[in-house]
Amino acid sequence: MTFYERLVLQAQQSFQSNYSTYAQGKTPIKLSTKQPEKYETQIEQFSKMLNDAEYVVIGGASGLSAAGGGDFYYTDTPSFYETFGKFSEKYGFKGAFAGMQYPFPNRETYWGYLATFLHTTLNAQIRQPYQDLAAILQDKDFDIVTTNQDTQFIKEFDETTVSEIQGDHRFFQCSNACTDDVWDATKSIDQMIQAMGDDTQIPTDLIPHCPHCGAEAFPWVRGYGNFLEGKKYQEEYTKISNALLSHQGAKTLFIELGVGRMTPTFIQEPFWTLSYNLPNASYISVNHDNAFLPEQLENKGLAMQNDTAKVLHDVRNQLVEAKNDK
Repeated sequence: MTFYERLVLQAQQSFQSNYSTYAQGKTPIKLSTKQPEKYETQIEQFSKMLNDAEYVVIGGASGLSAAGGGDFYYTDTPSFYETFGKFSEKYGFKGAFAGMQYPFPNRETYWGYLATFLHTTLNAQIRQPYQDLAAILQDKDFDIVTTNQDTQFIKEFDETTVSEIQGDHRFFQCSNACTDDVWDATKSIDQMIQAMGDDTQIPTDLIPHCPHCGAEAFPWVRGYGNFLEGKKYQEEYTKISNALLSHQGAKTLFIELGVGRMTPTFIQEPFWTLSYNLPNASYISVNHDNAFLPEQLENKGLAMQNDTAKVLHDVRNQLVEAKNDK
């Protein structure tokens, strides 16, 4: 088991032991009671912490994509109706994830919906928060760990710096996990979309199957079924683990972006553990709804409860202004 995976496992054990607390959107960790500085001061603090860091670790979750317009996952936003309107009109659900759980009448319709979902994320333009983040990190040594599966990070950053520990929409796996292989899904998805047209289902012969055992395939992402924790999964954890271990003595800044209360165990709590235990580490959390700062990190951390897109854009501008003033 890799170094970072052990941190996740420890956090998951805490999650199970304190499930009722987490279920209320809270944390068993004692939080700081310090009143936050005004927004402009926080932007200055963020910029200074970034400039002072020798190494930066980004933890990106769904709130980061949502801040850039990818807000169709949980509710009936305009972008949801634009993309999934024909399914919502016919079956009545609201939010893309609700569609993933809907009992469609047949596999052809299920795959028509799933192909629409995957095609949307795979072909989305790079969202502004990711562009601003890239500009902020331009002159820094950094690595990224993400629970996002929408490929926004790997569109903007070198894939060697990105650890996708919850899967990737570009790949299929066997639903029976008969093989350790994952394989390219993009060509199959394009074929399904083209064949479906304005309908809501695909031809039966386009339903993807495992090339080894013939079982139906499904996306290599956690949450859709029997998620394959095989070679590809281990490679993603190995990337972030090796990166962290090779920078143990560096002045490290952990930046958590858009981590919600559903899965704090994959990024948030490992970042808290690392920030507390590494003597040269500091921590920033940015979240629209809940920016938590543990009491143990209040002297080396910053929590910004604000729009993630706005924060990244303002930090980018702050850094540009500071550079121009020199």
